[in-house]
Amino acid sequence: MPSLAQMTGSLHIHNFYIGKLKAKQEQLFDSDPELAMLLDNVAAVLSEHAVVLADDIADMERDD
Repeated sequence: MPSLAQMTGSLHIHNFYIGKLKAKQEQLFDSDPELAMLLDNVAAVLSEHAVVLADDIADMERDD
């Protein structure tokens, strides 16, 4: 199992890319709605994974 530091780093990376995807999705919404929707879907998947990571991190912190 990854360490707490690795999981926290992964969560930060997820959040960074979620922000990037959402910003790009907003830029492309008028010019390429299909790509904007795809980016929104990718951001949603990453967001779900980020929630799981955050829960796992909270569990690990509680156990320590």
